[in-house]
Amino acid sequence: MSVNTNLAVYWGQNSYGATNPSDTANWQQPISYYCQDNTVDIIPVAFLDIFNTTGGLPSVNLANTCSTSSDGVFPGTQLPDCTFLAPDIQTCQNAGKIVTISLGGATGAASFADDAEGEAFAQIIWDIFLGGTSTTRPFGAAVLDGIDMDIEGGTQTGFTAFLTTLRQLMNSGSKPYYITAAPQCPYPDAYIGDTLNAVSFDAVFVQFYNNYCGLNNYDNTNDWNFATWDNWAKTVSPNPNVKVFIGAPASSSAAGSGYVDASTITTIIGQTSSEYTSFGGVMLWDMSQAHANNRYDISVKDALTGGGSVNPTTSMPVTSTTPVTTSVPAPSTTSPTTTSSITTAGTGSCAGVSSWESDVTYVGGNQVTYSGDLWTAKWWTYNDIPGGPAGVWVDEGACTTSYATPKISASGNGAQATFGIVPTIATHRP
Repeated sequence: MSVNTNLAVYWGQNSYGATNPSDTANWQQPISYYCQDNTVDIIPVAFLDIFNTTGGLPSVNLANTCSTSSDGVFPGTQLPDCTFLAPDIQTCQNAGKIVTISLGGATGAASFADDAEGEAFAQIIWDIFLGGTSTTRPFGAAVLDGIDMDIEGGTQTGFTAFLTTLRQLMNSGSKPYYITAAPQCPYPDAYIGDTLNAVSFDAVFVQFYNNYCGLNNYDNTNDWNFATWDNWAKTVSPNPNVKVFIGAPASSSAAGSGYVDASTITTIIGQTSSEYTSFGGVMLWDMSQAHANNRYDISVKDALTGGGSVNPTTSMPVTSTTPVTTSVPAPSTTSPTTTSSITTAGTGSCAGVSSWESDVTYVGGNQVTYSGDLWTAKWWTYNDIPGGPAGVWVDEGACTTSYATPKISASGNGAQATFGIVPTIATHRP
């Protein structure tokens, strides 16, 4: 992941099928279907959505491909038996793709009670997905290449202990393993931000959609904040070589907001890659959406590499050879619709402070203007009106000058969502 031309595309949630249930021809295909050319480099499999369920093991939901509602489970667990996917995963790995398991999703039960629980979970993940051994390996003999943290709720208790222990196990393995995350673009991320500052990640797939800082606001310097994430990578992250990816919707139906056409994202990629050394590539949500949208993934890969990227893959050395005993950017589906752009107040106590916006996530200490007053957030908040019943804003008094008009969104939040299976379809936006 050290280069800046990588393309990561999530697979597993059949997002296009969820939004286009009658167009079955373009529903999600087996993972190996997407490994027949060199367009995609990294495939996070989405999702392991429950950390701890029956039998003390996690559960996986891969929409129309494998889930507890459509496939058998290992005895005494709620872990689907998806071992039929092993050859497909290995096909992708043999073609040089990095295949990981993505943990979380907007509706996922992804949390720990304490550090000890996190440390124990690291061993479970190592044994059932990575280089360990178990009789309950969902993907059979396929040894995945790492994990992705797509955490959209809950607390961060135990996350540092989990990832630190898992990294130690990875370092003892016989091949390289990777740890990535998919934070939302508002900085710092409310659900994984502290962990990003404490643990060495290889890459972050920042979701520049379903939020004010989305790709659709690239030309607004008050909104587009890749520079903030670049600064985090260089001055805050324990890994100074961590790569920052632009996370993008692969079609207009893949997210509530943030989608831009192929020509626009090509321009954004060119400008961002030339300006920021932390730039590592692009992440797309998701595979089914990209293929149904005139192979949007090819357009993105061409922008990353300068064109001519799509050729049939040739066989490469097997990346997963560890023997095992055998027996799964997301935020809400509807993003905010805004009615005005960000403006700032004039001089005085509110100078330079943006107006409150319902479609922005704020954290403790953030300041906004609203109804002529300056307000300070006590803690993380989303869509809570200053002075409203939630009580999350402190009124610092009247502004001494004019203030900006608040921007109101119609609905939605900044998260990615995993939907119920109807029929056997789930979708989530990382």
